[in-house]
Amino acid sequence: MRLIYQLLTVLLFALMACSANAEVSEDTREFGGLDVRFRVILPNNFDPSQTYPTILQFPGGSQTWNIVIGSTDADWREKAESDGYIVISPAAPNGQLFFQGGDRVFPEFLEYILATFPVANNKLHVTGISNGGLSAFHVASLYPDYFISVTGYPGLLNGASNDRLEALRPLCIYMHVGDRDSAWRSAMQNQFQDLQRDGFNIDFNVESDQNHVLDVRKDNLRNRLFAELERARPDCSN
Repeated sequence: MRLIYQLLTVLLFALMACSANAEVSEDTREFGGLDVRFRVILPNNFDPSQTYPTILQFPGGSQTWNIVIGSTDADWREKAESDGYIVISPAAPNGQLFFQGGDRVFPEFLEYILATFPVANNKLHVTGISNGGLSAFHVASLYPDYFISVTGYPGLLNGASNDRLEALRPLCIYMHVGDRDSAWRSAMQNQFQDLQRDGFNIDFNVESDQNHVLDVRKDNLRNRLFAELERARPDCSN
């Protein structure tokens, strides 16, 4: 199956190379019995013979297709294209959020990504905003072997067992929350303090003059998010 994915991908990339808008595409495929529509952003001058750091980005709110487009365009697309990142962002299948019933698509969707795209280190960065941040931590805690880092802006692992928290130990963990977002700030700070005390590799940042939905244009946040991914390594626990 992986070979079939790779052959189809070579054909897809060849066709995309002929297009002026080769950097962005969309697809719909079935994983775990659910149809998943997802967006793919490729870096400028993409070369399928090279490997690239790859971000699995979860949208916030109801995680609809329109939110996928808005979130990737606002937060990730421009710098990913210029700095050599692949970004893959799925919409919630049948309206099922990814930290709820939508998690059925994993790990099959993760296997598809690794089989289809030239992912550096054969591991992903997973990020998300609000419900997307909850999704990122949720999926990372279920399948940590697929990931290098997890970023919630905002986001955390909500209501999980100690075993699920422990599963995050090998990852580089990044948290960002607005100073005006009191409920999320309190919950994230408490989790940060617990994990930091237990020796996890975790950073926590309160963003000044920001509400729940962070504006990555303020205080150089977009560049800082990418700088964190650049610092991440395949095993942050060492």
